[in-house]
Amino acid sequence: MREQQYFVILVIVVGAFQEVNCHIEKPLSGIAIHKTTFHLNEKAHVNASPAVLGSNGQHSEHVLVEFSSPYPSDDDWIGVFSAADFMSSSCPGDNKKSVNRPRVCSVPIKFQYANISNPRYNSTGGGSMKLQLINQRSDFSFALFSGGLLNPKLVAISNKVAFENPNAPVYPRLALGKEWNEMTVTWTSGYGPHVAEPVVEWGIKGGKSKLSHARTLTYGPNDLCGPPARTIGWRDPGYIHTSFLKELWPSSKYTYKVGHRLSNAGAFIWSKEYHFKSSPFPGQDSLQHVVIFGDMGKAEVDGSNDYSSTQRPSLNTTRQLIKDLNKTDAVFHIGDICYASGYLSQWDQFTAQIEPIASTVPYMIASGNHERDWPHSGSFYHGVDSGGECGVPAETMFYVPNQNRDKLWYSSDYGMFRFCVADTEQDWSKGTDQYKFIEHCLASVDRKKQPWLIFLAHRVLGYSSTSFYAETGYFAERLGRVHLEKLWKKYKVDIAVYGHAHNYERTCPVYQSLCTNYEKVTTRVQWMGQST
Repeated sequence: MREQQYFVILVIVVGAFQEVNCHIEKPLSGIAIHKTTFHLNEKAHVNASPAVLGSNGQHSEHVLVEFSSPYPSDDDWIGVFSAADFMSSSCPGDNKKSVNRPRVCSVPIKFQYANISNPRYNSTGGGSMKLQLINQRSDFSFALFSGGLLNPKLVAISNKVAFENPNAPVYPRLALGKEWNEMTVTWTSGYGPHVAEPVVEWGIKGGKSKLSHARTLTYGPNDLCGPPARTIGWRDPGYIHTSFLKELWPSSKYTYKVGHRLSNAGAFIWSKEYHFKSSPFPGQDSLQHVVIFGDMGKAEVDGSNDYSSTQRPSLNTTRQLIKDLNKTDAVFHIGDICYASGYLSQWDQFTAQIEPIASTVPYMIASGNHERDWPHSGSFYHGVDSGGECGVPAETMFYVPNQNRDKLWYSSDYGMFRFCVADTEQDWSKGTDQYKFIEHCLASVDRKKQPWLIFLAHRVLGYSSTSFYAETGYFAERLGRVHLEKLWKKYKVDIAVYGHAHNYERTCPVYQSLCTNYEKVTTRVQWMGQST
């Protein structure tokens, strides 16, 4: 037995869906927005207030939406659109020539039924609701529709609402760098590099601060692979900036803020101040807490998008992680991150949801089927679970210390841990680049400094009794153990953690379908915010 202490908090997102289904329908996908017809009525109205948000620097705020219709129905609903001018004569991805009538080209970023706060809406015709908006680099408008989601009829459009600075730097997310004493910080803004220089001001707490520059990435519709990501789900992602904070002193508290130096004035636009604790020295004898989970998703705190029946538990997990931040050193979210599945506004909403966590501790990701899979895009599986994203938003919005952004496998060292993170959505079979990486990651660890060797991946490559695996007779991905089991045994992998199956399972150490021993590891499992 090893003398070092080992403590992993496994936050398992179980029950986020009523049943396991790899082709989960998104609430936004239920809106037949391309069928929208126009029935604007002077007697109907929608009003949103306040018109200006974020006057005190906040990046989320509730808006009061008041509305009325002369012909109310239980099928009426309110859609939130951003940008506010959401009608056009032609839409992205159109194969037809433009027509001389307005069209709605994108789904709303969220929606709610009009009768949500007034059960008598069907008879009174009036209602109101409070919806939370986050800063997403553009203005907003609210539209009243009748006809339900399948036959939407546009009845009224509100005034415009906007954040005071829609371009502000928002939602910083930390990640471990390629060296143990490096931390990266990534954030989103509306400032392109031609307008403002992205920078981070940082330093050890109480010490002198320094300024580090950042690289900038973005992507367009042509970088994606198909609908809805390239069509009704498209939304401009803004600019994603990453800075590398190097030569950190081990286990020390640092402060930082992200911002931009405006090219025309030289003035700085800053975020609020954040903090993080740097990684311990490799092999440093200390207690480390690492949270590992998959398949969390996102949800709206205002109850919109009808997520309450599917991904509402993701808020429970998020709240529990925030509550436990003072005893968390790093987070690994191993695939199926926010289930945007081609509705790109959801990525901003997810980074806003996890900001209290990701801005404080490293938030490492892995690739899942809902980020990567799309036919003929290089993914190992030929499903359509990514909704045409084919990995682009995930690998752009989050930094990981890999060698090629499109190949989302990497290693990370943290204290006494070596993490080997695989990408199950790309080929891992013997002889491939990923197989070579996995073997090198396992073989190159210095077990005197990092005695704990952890293997992480999205799909189950080991063993699972989940029904959809059991029905195949393989109890895992078919080629997982065939190609990788000998490596795990040869290099004495201590623990493997997988996602994909939406329930909690734990096995003894297994080799060729037999338990090799019953050695116990200290774990604490968080089950939807309740310890078990």
